[in-house]
Amino acid sequence: MPEYKPTEGNLQAREEFQDMRFGLFVHWGIYSVLGDGEWVMNTQRIKYDTYKRLADFFDPEAYNPKEWVQMAKNAGMKYITITARHHDGFSMFDTEASSYNIVDATPYGKDVLKELAEECKKEGIKLNFYYSLLDWGREDYGYGKKIVDGAPVDTDWESYIEFMKLQLTELLTNYGEIGVIWFDGHWDRKAANWHYDEIYSHIHELSPSTLIANNHHIQPIEGEDIQTFERDLPGENTAGYSAGVQVSQLPLESCATMAGKWGFGLNDTKFKSTAQIIHFLVKAAGRNGNLLLNVGPMPNGKIQPEFTTTLAEVGEWTEKYGETIYETRGNIIPVQDWGTITQKDDMLYVHIINPGSDPFLFIPELQEKVVSASSYDGNQTIKFKQQNEGLFLYFDQSELKSDLDNIISLKIKK
Repeated sequence: MPEYKPTEGNLQAREEFQDMRFGLFVHWGIYSVLGDGEWVMNTQRIKYDTYKRLADFFDPEAYNPKEWVQMAKNAGMKYITITARHHDGFSMFDTEASSYNIVDATPYGKDVLKELAEECKKEGIKLNFYYSLLDWGREDYGYGKKIVDGAPVDTDWESYIEFMKLQLTELLTNYGEIGVIWFDGHWDRKAANWHYDEIYSHIHELSPSTLIANNHHIQPIEGEDIQTFERDLPGENTAGYSAGVQVSQLPLESCATMAGKWGFGLNDTKFKSTAQIIHFLVKAAGRNGNLLLNVGPMPNGKIQPEFTTTLAEVGEWTEKYGETIYETRGNIIPVQDWGTITQKDDMLYVHIINPGSDPFLFIPELQEKVVSASSYDGNQTIKFKQQNEGLFLYFDQSELKSDLDNIISLKIKK
């Protein structure tokens, strides 16, 4: 694959992506009708021709993109990434490449992505598209077939590549400016020739400022602009998807669910708390990454109250403390049990998530020269001592009250 040289516009888009820090992930499709997650066709072993009948029942009359965008904006999210096409092959947009889409195959008959794009543009929210490389139904994909010389046997692999390029062209030309194309499904065919040289070049030529992410669970491939981490922070592998994967110099993004599943789950009650989400967001920023937080809307187009209530609470926090997350950079110090640090210009923000019992906090390996320290609200000046091994902040940690985040501001010499 030829060496990829990003344009100035692309590099600027990367900086803007990092500045946003917090986004909404949306997994929504005909699978929502069965209320058992986005993998329901696979997990319930439903035959493809039977599964396709779900399109006849998908009629999200309660879908209101204005409500979605306002919910995201109020939560402090700066962008939305939505599933344009998932592994079931159903397209949630108006496409000439296949009749298996929301306009032609459902009673709803309207392009939900078009409506969302218009609302995002009004509200200043960046719109991104998730796009599945994997397809459980198309004959030219040949799901489950052996890979020989980079392609599945007895299929027209080149036809499938051209199909994807056609759909990607539609997504990048019919919906305004798109921030990211977010690929998934590479892991289904690790030995396949996905023609990334063609696909990535096509995207960058068509829309140079559009960034490319690929949730492939391996080191970034030439041509990608973002490194993703599924259900994990950069550098961690608690979910089991990032074994052996090293953190790159690309912009970073962690994606996570608000419950157990990505798509709507009627019996899914593994809801994350407000504190868990804020901690994930803070830790991601501290590792110089974004958080892409997922909701799975119901088949009628509504987002369940367990999600909207929690996001509203997260929004109360971001409204007050967002300055310590947005437009910041991380990796200031090694990972700490007590929390993390973010930096913006000449300010360091010390996020204490797990305070100890000592009357001081030790920040190791801090290179920046600190000139003053105070509580984030500015009401308390904090004594400190800086030496070669790090910085000591002197205060009673047992008096820290917030279970969400306790923030100390450090002004540094620039």
